[in-house]
Amino acid sequence: MAHKKGTGSTRNGRDSNAQRLGVKRYGGQNVLAGNILVRQRGTKYHPGNNVGIGKDDTLFALIDGVVTFERKGKSRKKVSVYTGATESEPATVAS
Repeated sequence: MAHKKGTGSTRNGRDSNAQRLGVKRYGGQNVLAGNILVRQRGTKYHPGNNVGIGKDDTLFALIDGVVTFERKGKSRKKVSVYTGATESEPATVAS
């Protein structure tokens, strides 16, 4: 056994913070304008209707609505936001 610490253990012992990437709002969820939908590096998901893209490739909603994940061609995936009521939203009935 070594009686001195050695250089490895004193020079190691650091790590970078996690980047917290991934899908933040899933298909069928209601979102407000400005909500972040996907955080990503590169464009794994492309912006569809009513979705903007930030300088770090983050996708965000431009309008209030419901998120949908769609295919564009064979391999490209896109995220869109459409207005309209969903099943999770109770319909208001005029009495």
